[in-house]
Amino acid sequence: MSQAPTPAPLSYDQAGVQYDLIDPLKVAAQRAAAATAVQLGKHGFGEVAASRGESAYVVDVGPFYLASIVECLGTKVLVADEMARLTGRSWYAGIAQDTIAMAVNDLITVGATPLLAQAYWAAGGSAWFKDAARAQALVEGWQKACETCSIAWGGGETPALAGIVEADRIDLACGCTGLVNPKSRLTLGDKLAPGDAIVLLASSGIHANGLSLARKLVERLPEGYLTEIDPVGHPGLRYGEALLAPTALYSPVTEALAAAGITPHYAANITGHGWRKLLRHPATLTYRIHTVPPVPPVLKFIAEQAGHDAREAYGTLNMGAGFALFVPAAQAERTVEIARAQGIAAWVAGAVEAGPKQLIVEPLDLRWGEDDLHLR
Repeated sequence: MSQAPTPAPLSYDQAGVQYDLIDPLKVAAQRAAAATAVQLGKHGFGEVAASRGESAYVVDVGPFYLASIVECLGTKVLVADEMARLTGRSWYAGIAQDTIAMAVNDLITVGATPLLAQAYWAAGGSAWFKDAARAQALVEGWQKACETCSIAWGGGETPALAGIVEADRIDLACGCTGLVNPKSRLTLGDKLAPGDAIVLLASSGIHANGLSLARKLVERLPEGYLTEIDPVGHPGLRYGEALLAPTALYSPVTEALAAAGITPHYAANITGHGWRKLLRHPATLTYRIHTVPPVPPVLKFIAEQAGHDAREAYGTLNMGAGFALFVPAAQAERTVEIARAQGIAAWVAGAVEAGPKQLIVEPLDLRWGEDDLHLR
């Protein structure tokens, strides 16, 4: 009997996301936005210019810095909606945490303590709110995530956008504001240097990046979202359920580090672009990884089913590392201990070296250079 042909590899471009088209607009927007910084002077404030192109924007307001960010969840809600149809269960409490995490995990990269969150819930019409259980799960999950991060939920907007958002769909986003206080907590990489250690914090799964690819993959699975992804290691774990594991919230770790007197030299939220985000800082340095965290079953499954080699997988998905902290080598092991005490697995995974701008992942024989990430 002849074997079925192996499906062609499924790229992120085929899933409808092309960063080479998106990123130039981001760069153009950043340049236009930078020209508006002079407006802050009219109010007696000034921007921290080095925060341009980082994951959060920082303003000097005198006794402390103010940091802010807005992030959209993306298409993970489509998985939640389909899994609700298949299982009869609401997944929106986890979706709420995902949305909060998208903003909070970016905000803390600059050393900020998250202070408050604003909700943007744009439905395709008023009918979305008729499902009381779904709506209540969203509210309760949002509140719980805020409490986990010790932030206030300040308010939000719930427009019904028929004709813009599809009927019975919702587009979720979160704006988050935080304080860098004292100012010495500012983490923009000015102290990043050879000899620093790279500590990786474990992801809880796919988080909320790469879902366009993950959803496209369903077309190849005979049981769709109900496909069992790891019958031996995790019997009964279905694809859709694994995708909907809530994104890890890392602010408890960064706050615990601050309480212990540890100020990272830099931090990166590993989201879109995968491990290439370790190259985010503009400095010319080499980042050498010697220890690779375990890959969550759902990410291993996606890579295998999509036909991704290691370079494609690690250059697109978090592959088990959701956040990176660049700390003085003498504080690396203590950083790992503090993260684990907050319930987040962590590893001293590598080191910063003098040399060309590149990321080398030795166990996988992977290398990315300065031309592989364009965010500013």
